[in-house]
Amino acid sequence: MPDGSTSLDALIASLVPQSRINPCLYDELVAHCKEILSSHIGQSHDNDTGHLASLIKRQLLHHPSPSSASLRFTNLLSRLLDQPVLSRKHEFLLFLHSLASESSPRSSATATPFLATLRPPSTRPASTTLPSPADPPVRQQQPKGMSKAELLREYRIRTGRPHLPEHLLLRDTLYLLQGISGKYVQLSFSDQEGLNKLVFADDTKYIIPPSLKSLVHRLAEVGHLYSRVDTFVKDREGRPGVGMIEQSLCHHLQAQLTEYYRLIAILESQMSTALAHNLDGDSDARDERTGLTLKRLNVWINEWRLRMRMMSVCVEGARDAQGGALVNLIHSYTDNGDPFVRKFTDQLLEEVSTPFFSTLHKWLFSGELYDPYNEFFVSVDPELAHVQYLLHPSSLAGGLDGVFGALSGEAEDMSTERESGLRLWEAKYQFRKDMLPMFVGEAFGNKIFSTGKSLNFIRYSCHDSDWVATREKMSSTGGILKYSDIAGLERSIDSAYLTASQRLFEVFIEKFKLMDHLRALKHYLLLGHGDFAEQLMEALGPSLARPANTLFRHNLTATLETAVRTSNAQNDPPDVLRRLDARMLEYSHGEIGWDVFTLEYKVDAPTDTILDPDSMMKYLKLFNHLWKMKRVESTLSQGWMRVAGASRTFLRLPDLEYDWHQIRLVMAEMIQFIRQMQAYCQLEVMECSWKILTEFFHKREGDLDAMIEAHRSYLDRMVKKVFLLSPKAGKEENLLNQVRDVFQTILQFRDATDNFYHYCLSESARRDQARDLDRGVHSAPASDRVGPQSLLQIRTLVKEYSTSFSDTTQAIVHALQSHPDLDCRFLGIRLSFSDFYRTKKDHQLLHQHRSS
Repeated sequence: MPDGSTSLDALIASLVPQSRINPCLYDELVAHCKEILSSHIGQSHDNDTGHLASLIKRQLLHHPSPSSASLRFTNLLSRLLDQPVLSRKHEFLLFLHSLASESSPRSSATATPFLATLRPPSTRPASTTLPSPADPPVRQQQPKGMSKAELLREYRIRTGRPHLPEHLLLRDTLYLLQGISGKYVQLSFSDQEGLNKLVFADDTKYIIPPSLKSLVHRLAEVGHLYSRVDTFVKDREGRPGVGMIEQSLCHHLQAQLTEYYRLIAILESQMSTALAHNLDGDSDARDERTGLTLKRLNVWINEWRLRMRMMSVCVEGARDAQGGALVNLIHSYTDNGDPFVRKFTDQLLEEVSTPFFSTLHKWLFSGELYDPYNEFFVSVDPELAHVQYLLHPSSLAGGLDGVFGALSGEAEDMSTERESGLRLWEAKYQFRKDMLPMFVGEAFGNKIFSTGKSLNFIRYSCHDSDWVATREKMSSTGGILKYSDIAGLERSIDSAYLTASQRLFEVFIEKFKLMDHLRALKHYLLLGHGDFAEQLMEALGPSLARPANTLFRHNLTATLETAVRTSNAQNDPPDVLRRLDARMLEYSHGEIGWDVFTLEYKVDAPTDTILDPDSMMKYLKLFNHLWKMKRVESTLSQGWMRVAGASRTFLRLPDLEYDWHQIRLVMAEMIQFIRQMQAYCQLEVMECSWKILTEFFHKREGDLDAMIEAHRSYLDRMVKKVFLLSPKAGKEENLLNQVRDVFQTILQFRDATDNFYHYCLSESARRDQARDLDRGVHSAPASDRVGPQSLLQIRTLVKEYSTSFSDTTQAIVHALQSHPDLDCRFLGIRLSFSDFYRTKKDHQLLHQHRSS
């Protein structure tokens, strides 16, 4: 390569002038250039990862523990090769191998320095070879063995103020990390938070470069955050009324600050050691590589910067939140993509939530609420906190003697207790959704709330002696509640809820006989015992027809007891019969006994929590309506028997036969109406509703709220359907009023037929007397004769009541056909199953059209 050699000689002579007069240097440069030209740098080659791995393992043989180092390298290599994301794995290994080779010691005797002649001049005397006077004096003025940074520092010392020594700035920075002002860097405090800033002191000797100022600013952020956290902790130490969750937060923050103090102490000791070496003149390159500097301090403090930021955020949130809201605030920070932030927040939440889980454990497994600072999501009414619900003596079993008078004198006192009973369940404890931690969830929060209320109710309201066994059963399956085991928490909540609910059902159904009370209400107040209702109606009928102010309660009670003893009701449990009573409502002038008579069923604690006063009022309304219906049905039955007997007695009055025929037709229509109404109420409404209620109690799923809701749904369904209520605003009771008008019309029609009956008796007696006189037989004088005008008035009233009943019934049937409730529409079909009323209306319209 003559051309290449000539070009290479020219290139070396132009770039390195010293090679012209130094043959050794020239030969070394030529050999190096030829080596570069003959190398394969930049050419493609196969990536032999296995060969490279063997080279690295061979190099690891010089490691102090070659077996462990080789094993660790093999593990790391397998993990690297399994990464699908990395595509240049061979290049990574080659790069790391090159770094490891370059970092090996070069001071051994066998190591030959590369281009040793290009190193900086040594301290020995210079070579006798002098540069040519024509050559420029390159680096002749440089001090021997100095880097560019040292040259720049020396230049600044000669030309002006030098930079502040780093160990002085480092000392001030360590002060700043503790919230203390230093000598050269000071904190400027302001009354307004967020306006504090750093002030770098002016010094005539030294200057602080902007790069170091920026670095000090970054480090001072940690000190600023530390001051905020430390101030918060110290402020909460002596303040009264700090909640347990906030105390737990302060405890965790104080533990973190203690660890932070330990780090500061370690850094100060390292700085003191490095400063002592500098003062002794032992500073060398090794100290610069291992000593404490601002940049190294920034790296070491970086983790604490993140910690302090998180602690500062929690501190700021804790100023406006407490209890469960504070736990929620901290929990919201767990949704973070940074693993460090998520781990730190989980640890913080584990510590902070300890008081919450302690309160939760007592509430969930004992029904006790220990929350002196109102931090739990369950709160207690201060007025009801110490109220204990005592059982009424009437809940004890007893005989039948004095059944109907035993509770009569205590009605007012029991009413007060009934109100307090429901109030204890509904108002003693309240659910606070804003204090519910998000990791619990509203569904589980409601279960926790219900479980604690149930246990508290079993213990203090039901006076259950077995509640300790229930608590032990729940505690044995609950385990330890903590934040790190949310799945276990959910299992414990479900188990405790199920156990408490089952025990609550057992207490109400087996101990307090709730189903017996509900069945008694159905049999007596809803007239489910047919023979009892018949006996009571027959015994009380004559008395209730008198004015209300002539009735006495003890007479009604005695009549009620007679009706019970003469019917199958006598087989009911004595405790049920003891609670049944008869009384009169408040009456006004002119009312009779039918208007004010009612039955009453007394309940006591804790049954009155389900059978609350509002429910008992609905039972009384249903009884009054069904009692009126029963009265109408009994009146029509008696009237029909009289009419059926009169058809044989008054055959001698053929001129009145048509009137009796019309009366029988109308009365049959009324009987069909009232029996369809009774069948609808008893079968389609009450029995179907009762079946739904009994199925719920048979399943035994839910808590006391579920029982209350099931009973209210059962009762509301009966009220809605029996009263034929409409969902239209302002027209809810239109059908009910029409039905009551029909009842009143039927009673008036019965009175009119009784008058007609009496007239027929009188007229028959008068005609018999006339026949006797014609035969010359003297008989007893007849009663006062009723004139033709009276007969006309009676006929007019009978026709008027018949027409009114027919018209009102037609309106009821028409309204039922468009009723939104399906059962009510079926009732309309049953009342007019053959389109009787529509055909009758068409006939009336046709007759009116012909007559006009």
